[in-house]
Amino acid sequence: MRSERASGREIDFRGAVGAMYEKLGDRAVMALASSLNDHVTVRSVSCIFIENRLFFKTDKNFYKTKQLLANPNTALCVGGVQIEGAAEVRGPVKDEPVFEELYKKYWDKSYNAYAHEESEILVEVTPKFAEIWDQDEDYRGFQTFIDFETEEAAVRYYD
Repeated sequence: MRSERASGREIDFRGAVGAMYEKLGDRAVMALASSLNDHVTVRSVSCIFIENRLFFKTDKNFYKTKQLLANPNTALCVGGVQIEGAAEVRGPVKDEPVFEELYKKYWDKSYNAYAHEESEILVEVTPKFAEIWDQDEDYRGFQTFIDFETEEAAVRYYD
């Protein structure tokens, strides 16, 4: 999927990744899809982006955690950004001070209610592929595709 020019838009891998994280901001509530034994579920998770890395917290006893441990393939989506990736279930939230500080800053009520629970764990999602839906200044729709494994990006307009 080498960088290509489509109707005047050109983008390289680093530029596409930067644009994706700029569109996402520092944090976002995203829909998380996960699956176990062909049972697919979707729910919202509060994500924080740290140095082009994606994190969220959850309870180690929740069904989504069981799904992610058995099948780390997942997808997250918000505001025209879809990210497919691999989830790694990490240790307790309190063992990740940068995440904990940002989570407290952005979602203090949730932080105060749950973050100190021993069952609260951190999940990191490593992006493999992203698709971003957007419009140009003439309101023409286009998609940016980012392949993190090959470090390639492409822009494609659609009718």
